[in-house]
Amino acid sequence: MSEPVSEPVSEPTSEAATPVRDTPTTATSTTATPTAGTPAPGASRPLLAVPGITARTLRLVLWLAVVAVAVAVPFYLEGFWLQAGLFAMSAAIGAIGINLLTGATGQLSLGHAFFLAVGAYSYVYLSTDLGLPTPLAAVAAVIVAGLCGGVFSPIAGRLKGAYLGIATLALIFVGQHILFNAEPVTGGFNGRPVPPMELFGLVFADTPELVVLNVPFGSLERLWFLGIALLAGVAVFARGVLRGRPGLAMNTIRDHEIAAGVMGVPVARYRAGVFVLSSMYGGLAGVLVALVFQQVVPDYFGMLLSLDYLAMIVIGGLGSVAGAVAGAAFVSLLPQLLTRYSDALPLVAEPGSGGVSPAEAARILYGAAVVAVVLFLPGGLAGLATRLGRVRLKELRWAKSAPAPASRR
Repeated sequence: MSEPVSEPVSEPTSEAATPVRDTPTTATSTTATPTAGTPAPGASRPLLAVPGITARTLRLVLWLAVVAVAVAVPFYLEGFWLQAGLFAMSAAIGAIGINLLTGATGQLSLGHAFFLAVGAYSYVYLSTDLGLPTPLAAVAAVIVAGLCGGVFSPIAGRLKGAYLGIATLALIFVGQHILFNAEPVTGGFNGRPVPPMELFGLVFADTPELVVLNVPFGSLERLWFLGIALLAGVAVFARGVLRGRPGLAMNTIRDHEIAAGVMGVPVARYRAGVFVLSSMYGGLAGVLVALVFQQVVPDYFGMLLSLDYLAMIVIGGLGSVAGAVAGAAFVSLLPQLLTRYSDALPLVAEPGSGGVSPAEAARILYGAAVVAVVLFLPGGLAGLATRLGRVRLKELRWAKSAPAPASRR
């Protein structure tokens, strides 16, 4: 007589006695794989976790939004804000140039205001006294600023650090002496009026009258688009320089000069070349600021302007194009905003009233910003934005890769 076969009970008993959460293999096998773009239950949903939206697409959308806002600005804002924005664009162009020299290559320069003066006064002289067409005069003014930088470049190629800073400081004193005393060319203390730019039949002035979509376009509205085009062009070029082989060589010279020489980088030639390029950026910034001011005066191109440019690149971030633009906007817009709203701000008096003027208050504030950046934020505003972006990217990757908790019985 055959013995009945008994059912095995060990396996079900073990499964029933052991919870799912205590068995790693079981938990792994029952883990639900989160779908793309869907965060795990209990996790915070990141703002960028949108199905079908890649980082490149998001970046493109952001740039298109920036361009749309920049184009729409002249149709809605008043003249004060347009003028402030144009000053910021001019400052950004000059700041990108000094950032290539100081931030990327490590060459300290205190004479950047000299090259702005060369660009501004050369444009006025070439267009008014020599009768060149204004676009050609603007290009020639930038070249003249580069030539002045080329004359000084042998010194820039052999000096570094504080020694180059002291040498470039002499350019400010020489430039101020020439601007005040060469009256037939510079106009002396009162300066000279700036002829408006005329490009393809369009005069960047209040006359002749121009109306676009029922909005009168004066000199500021017309110069707005010219400033955007110039700033975008020089920013793209500088970004290409920094991301290419020249940028790698410049950063190597800044960080390890001896190693750069051993690797075959012509250190003196690169220093001289970057100094010339920075001078041309300064000349272009001088042309744009002259067109916005419509009057060039020697007092503007002094020592304080050079210090402002150093503050721009330190606050924005050394060696960064975006940082130079951000720092230029901060330093150039702050005095104008304080001047406009001085009656509503505490501790800020109206100009000429005897208290702390808006210009002095602005210098105190961005002086404090420089100290704060050096102590607590070495990368400047650009470094802060990069750090925040990395944190957000880590949250996004964690949300996509974190497993969902297994369901409990």
